[in-house]
Amino acid sequence: MALFLRPNAVRTALPRELIAACTISLQSLQCRNFSVLNRPPPNYPGHIPLTRIEKAGLAVGSAIMALRDPFRGDLIAALGEATATPYFIYRLHDAMLSSPTGRRILKDRPRISSKTMSMDYLRKLPENTVGRAYADWLDREGVSPDTRSEVQYIDDEECAYVMQRYRECHDFYHALTGLPIVREGEVALKAFEFANTLLPMTGLSMFAVTTLKKKERERFWKIYLPWAVKNGVKAKEVINVYWEEELENDVEGLRNRLGIEKPVDLREIRAKDRARRKAEKEAKERAGDTLGIN
Repeated sequence: MALFLRPNAVRTALPRELIAACTISLQSLQCRNFSVLNRPPPNYPGHIPLTRIEKAGLAVGSAIMALRDPFRGDLIAALGEATATPYFIYRLHDAMLSSPTGRRILKDRPRISSKTMSMDYLRKLPENTVGRAYADWLDREGVSPDTRSEVQYIDDEECAYVMQRYRECHDFYHALTGLPIVREGEVALKAFEFANTLLPMTGLSMFAVTTLKKKERERFWKIYLPWAVKNGVKAKEVINVYWEEELENDVEGLRNRLGIEKPVDLREIRAKDRARRKAEKEAKERAGDTLGIN
């Protein structure tokens, strides 16, 4: 007679323990069947589900290649996504949930690009504003807000947005700190981001310090790493800044509210260093001419 019972009736008739065991077994089977040849459907547009082995391979490969070429944004992005789970992106997500502003950002899901922000408008803002500082930094560095890759490898849809938000806010961190996009500046900013966000990619990116010149390494260890650790740890979570609402506010006021001290101007230091080396070279050449060496 049980063969003719409706499915709901069968479910009711079976012991709960048996139903639970069957459900767990089915879920385990589905997990085991997840492979390169049998991927689950994407959780959001552009999502590419990866196995753990694939994520590990992506992390190692992108880390090695990014160390060789730190300006490959696609490699940095892949490294960030491959190493953000299972813990770190959820910690950042929880940080947003614990903040009223962070919760609003998660609800509104704003995006940062030249389509959502008028560069002409930002350039016309007073010099002391956040928006003007951002626009000036983009112009000075020759950077566009449209260069950030779309998140692909984070499975949770909302956590994928958190990573996208972090990625698109990166240039605001540059503008807030004044650090340029030269390798030395990127390493310093990544150190700050690691202390503030704990994303592994930002910490791994600091290995690029080994590729810096001797003087640059000395500056990093003496000036910028101490600054990054101190400010990254004590500052509020920068992921919770609603930048779109801060554009007309005073940039120094925002630094004070976040608890961030602007570091020594790296571009100025590098310019003085170049001028000093040039002067020394010219002095040697003049000395050589005087002695009749040249």
